[in-house]
Amino acid sequence: MQKKPLEELLQDLEQELLRLGYTEGSMKFYRNRWKKIIQFAEGRDEIFYSEQLGIDYVEHHYQILEKDFDKTLSQKDTQELRIIRMIGDFQLHHTVLRRYYKHRKLLTDSYYIGVIKDFKRYCEHKDYSKVTVNHYVKQSERFMDYLVSQGIRDCHDVELPVINGYIRTLAGYTYKTVEQNICSIRSFLRYLQEQNILQTDLASKTPMIQARKQTRIPSVWTKEELDALIGAIDRGNPKGKRDYAIILLACVLGLRVTDIKNLTFGCFDWGTKKLTFIQSKTRETYSVRIQLDSLTHRNVFKYITTSIHNCITVRLLWRH
Repeated sequence: MQKKPLEELLQDLEQELLRLGYTEGSMKFYRNRWKKIIQFAEGRDEIFYSEQLGIDYVEHHYQILEKDFDKTLSQKDTQELRIIRMIGDFQLHHTVLRRYYKHRKLLTDSYYIGVIKDFKRYCEHKDYSKVTVNHYVKQSERFMDYLVSQGIRDCHDVELPVINGYIRTLAGYTYKTVEQNICSIRSFLRYLQEQNILQTDLASKTPMIQARKQTRIPSVWTKEELDALIGAIDRGNPKGKRDYAIILLACVLGLRVTDIKNLTFGCFDWGTKKLTFIQSKTRETYSVRIQLDSLTHRNVFKYITTSIHNCITVRLLWRH
């Protein structure tokens, strides 16, 4: 992309912010700062924007030093840095990054709004978890917003260079965040191909970043701590027996919290001595053999058989 003079670059940025629905109050603030940056550049006989120009500008006007950029700054100083970073991002990617999405509708184009609704139904039909659906939809919305910023008004026109350009906007995020974003985009691209919107398998050509599984040492409890926890439970009443069963299911069988919470009487087949349920994360059926000579299984059995619940569909381990 050919580098544009600063004034022309800021004119394009202004139009993009207006497209994104920035308020007149915000636009007045940005225009004021842009005017100062233009004056600062003219004083140095510089026509084009550069990172160094931005750094020198905030140091000259606001006494914010480059060595302090990564420190905790005041809200005012953070906003001044956002001004120069926004210009740099727009110059590099022709889109506005580091935006606050929580209360703003990201997509305003009716075509893309229709696409994202269809994609959400597609994900739900695939029986993805609610969390996964929301994540895929949210990240795909951001990708489509990027497409609009690049002048692409139809998903038929999506090509690999555009996808790579979007991935470059993720620079600076953690490995895991980048991996999750790309995973969402690949799912969206597969959807477009299945709907014959794309004729090329761009999903398989989109690079995948393998995130590091262990970025920190996991927190674990010692045997002594677990013994103390279990020993503190009063098993003389139904509530205590329930708590005891929950702890043993988690510690010994490794069941997830959601799976324990969703267990019903119907999950236990005493004839075949099996506990069977659908895992919340994988959506796959999981079975474990019930061994009545095992302390864990014996205590779970004791809780169930003395529980006030006798309906096959009632969740067993909810509060009394």
